[in-house]
Amino acid sequence: MAKIGSKKTTGWKATISVAMANYIEAGSIIAAASSLSMWEAYLHLDSIMVGLLSALSANAFGAAVGALFGGYLCDKYGRKFIYTYDLLLYMAGVLLIALSVNFPMLLIGTIITGIAVGAGVPASWTYIAEEAPADKRAAHVGMAQLAWSTGPAITFLLAVLLAPLGLLGSRIIFLHLLVIAFITWYIRQGLSESAIWKEGKEREAKEGALNTKNKGVLKELFSLKPNREALFLLIGIYLFWNLTAGAMGYFMPYIYQNVGGLTGTQANLLQVLLWSLTVATTYFVFMKLGDKFSRRSLFGIGAVMGIAAWLILTFTGMNWFSLFAFVILWGSAAGFGAQAFYGLWASELFPTRYRAGAQGIMFFLVRFGIAIWSFVLPTVMNTLGFKAAGIVMLIFLAVHCVIGLLLAPNTNGKTLEQIEEERFGTSKAVQGKLG
Repeated sequence: MAKIGSKKTTGWKATISVAMANYIEAGSIIAAASSLSMWEAYLHLDSIMVGLLSALSANAFGAAVGALFGGYLCDKYGRKFIYTYDLLLYMAGVLLIALSVNFPMLLIGTIITGIAVGAGVPASWTYIAEEAPADKRAAHVGMAQLAWSTGPAITFLLAVLLAPLGLLGSRIIFLHLLVIAFITWYIRQGLSESAIWKEGKEREAKEGALNTKNKGVLKELFSLKPNREALFLLIGIYLFWNLTAGAMGYFMPYIYQNVGGLTGTQANLLQVLLWSLTVATTYFVFMKLGDKFSRRSLFGIGAVMGIAAWLILTFTGMNWFSLFAFVILWGSAAGFGAQAFYGLWASELFPTRYRAGAQGIMFFLVRFGIAIWSFVLPTVMNTLGFKAAGIVMLIFLAVHCVIGLLLAPNTNGKTLEQIEEERFGTSKAVQGKLG
């Protein structure tokens, strides 16, 4: 029998295996979202408990903590280091959820799953971007977005097919994620380390900077103007978009059922359609056009479509016309929206030395924001109504749209080394700025 990792995983196979972090992340969020009403009934959960599950999940604070530590470890020990351990932790978490018989089990499993998911996401975007050809970086990074949208499409479809089984069906969905995680973990053992990361470490060693302190990295991240600009752009588009999208990812089936009066099957089928459209536009728009056309224009079109979707849902009520219009607009826009461009730009705009760590910090801040909003949202809807929540969502989307249109960078076709040189100059120049 061949040893684990004896066969090398390279090319598109490597990209796909790394991108599966996003399938697993999104699948975990949707598995929880599609079963939230069932867990609520089975365990007699109140609104505080529902808010805690959302706030500490793979959709919010759990992933935030995982990303913070995962990004740091990824820069210190290598991209491959994360892939050796993160999915082992993830498998333990989803197994605990699948076997849950009380709220503490469900909550602990949710937290473990979230931390494991968060640890893998910065590493996946970083590794894919570093290994991709310069003229096909959007296509390769788009594979992560494709996996992220395929996960919900399949998970919601499974929720429909397994609906007659009730909560047992939900447990089976989590077990399917366990199986996917194991297969992905096995394939990843053949990954090579990122060539750019290895070159960077060798260069640091030659320059006598092998033991660079984390304080210096953090100081550089926040003190250099190019970094501050990148942080403002990336947190601006990803946080404000995700305050809406993240809440949707966890609560949309819940909203369909409790506000729109839909059955669980109807709600999940709507989500299957929404995510299938996201899969399609990720491939045909972002992956096919992201390396050839203006990224600012693509981002702007997606942002405006998302705002139009929420205008319809907020102010026309939940009838079948508005629901389908919402699903078509939002589902299509999400394929080439803020998350796709965040994954691309976050991997391009920071130096290799702390590329993953910067993503981990940003992911932490974004998911921490979602955690707070997710905890508050059920109470807002119960007290002020869905329209008030919808107006807040629209404000979030408008802010992200303006920031993206004003600050979108022009990085098409450039190598990561070229981008770093243009933004920061030589390593000596960077040190001079810090001095």
